Amino acid sequence: MIMEYFTTQVLLLKDKELLQKTVREEKKLLVENAKLKKDISDLKILLTEKQQKKKAKAATASKLTAPGSTASLSAPGTNPKPGRERDGRRRRGERKGRRERTKSESALEEEPRMDVSRLDLRIGRIVGVRYHPLAGALYVQEVDLGEPAPRTVVSALRHIPKEQLQGRLAVLLCNVRPCRVKGVVSTAMVLCGSAPNAHDNDNDDDAQVEFLEPPTNAVPGDRVTFYDYPGEPDRELSPREKVWEQILPDLQTDSRGVATYRGVGFEVRGKGLCRAPTLTNSIIK
Repeated sequence: MIMEYFTTQVLLLKDKELLQKTVREEKKLLVENAKLKKDISDLKILLTEKQQKKKAKAATASKLTAPGSTASLSAPGTNPKPGRERDGRRRRGERKGRRERTKSESALEEEPRMDVSRLDLRIGRIVGVRYHPLAGALYVQEVDLGEPAPRTVVSALRHIPKEQLQGRLAVLLCNVRPCRVKGVVSTAMVLCGSAPNAHDNDNDDDAQVEFLEPPTNAVPGDRVTFYDYPGEPDRELSPREKVWEQILPDLQTDSRGVATYRGVGFEVRGKGLCRAPTLTNSIIK
């Protein structure tokens, strides 16, 4: 028991050190992000000024070459037409260049990010569990997510005894599009660690599955965040973009059982990390 106590204290100290480090680095990133935003704003202003100067220069050249202007009067035997053609080609080239730059900037601004920050992951408490009336392999759960009313979640967790689900905390994906599962509308998804049993690696139905356990002091509604991916989640994941399908392969538990995305832990800010109790180096689904 003493060894277990010291082991637990060491893990808690490591988590605390990691949390302090992430807070310091987050502050540093916020400062750098503000500086980058200012630099981008300054560059946009500079670009606008240059474009305005080019427009003014082109307008001046047009006036000088217009019929009746002093510059358009040619000496006997000279031909002013080639100069006007060159000016026209130059102006057309400038307009084309501006259009291409505008399209390029718009494409960069509109390109959506594809990382875990688009997922709305929250801590929920299962407050009710019942068997699905039309599917023997499914549970229907009522989950408190800190919202005015619990959400209904359909999950294939019938191998876990019903009594073990009641009242426990879990990590849920909350911005999936609601879907009807054999007549019951499911509005979120429970995340679990999963690993095949040693005697049957090909049978997903026989896999070992564990809930991702939030920190002990987490409460329903707490957000799960990722230090290196600070973006805001989508209001609702678009099935057309297949966001969940593209992010899923990068979700797994590490050698300590900590749930991660590309090596960055599932963190409830100020409270700790989410873990699988016994599954290490396993997938999350």
